[in-house]
Amino acid sequence: MIPQFLIGFVFGALIAILAWRVGALSRSGGWAAALTGGLIFGSGGLTWAALLLTFFISSSVLSRLFTARKAEVNEKFSKGSRRDWGQVFANGGLGALLAVAYLFAVHQNWVWIAFVGAMAAVNADTWATELGILNPTLPRLIINGKTVEKGTSGGISRLGTLSALAGAALIGVVAALFSLPMGALGIILIASLSGLIGSLFDSLLGATVQAIYYCAVCQKETERHPLHTCGTQTVRVRGWLWLNNDLVNFACSLAGALSAAGLWLLLAGAH
Repeated sequence: MIPQFLIGFVFGALIAILAWRVGALSRSGGWAAALTGGLIFGSGGLTWAALLLTFFISSSVLSRLFTARKAEVNEKFSKGSRRDWGQVFANGGLGALLAVAYLFAVHQNWVWIAFVGAMAAVNADTWATELGILNPTLPRLIINGKTVEKGTSGGISRLGTLSALAGAALIGVVAALFSLPMGALGIILIASLSGLIGSLFDSLLGATVQAIYYCAVCQKETERHPLHTCGTQTVRVRGWLWLNNDLVNFACSLAGALSAAGLWLLLAGAH
């Protein structure tokens, strides 16, 4: 086990350095990614690392596509595409905890399924964010259906929802290739549904209790604080002060993990 952990941390460090060199991670994000990747690879091996890499590579690629069309909404997001330690832990922290728990749970299948759900949720949410803003029409707020500006927290669209489902399904396909505790179709279905649930839960939090700020100069709502992209101090207009986008993303992964574990238990009980 010790050699596997050493290999895991070396593997995680190499991936983090590469991601930092290409601009996908900040320096703090690189350290966080090395730790997260090392724990996941060291605890679960290549099977678990494959899902983390699928999320990281696909989300990094999408964040660099259509940059011109996405530039108009960047001011609404709390951070850019260069992930820092908070973003890394928000998206992969729960996965790392589940990977370590897998060692002490005598390799229980529900822990693996929960990990699949967590990765499916963060991948779904990232795909929805990166591709949803390309929807030809304005998104609608998840709580009341009112149209809102693109990039608004809690806004959903048809393209964004389909993208979330596709991102979650991709995690399911990769998971099915490596492990079949209940069959390929079952794990793909669980990943797809739990990922979509996690993504929609993220939107629900964004529309209700996530801290949202306002820039008086640009006259726009934003997740950025304390300063907007223009350099103006932003003022909180709604939401809980402590609930930032990183914590919302962590909640998204938790919702995905719980949904996946619940669905697995239901399907296992049905058989």
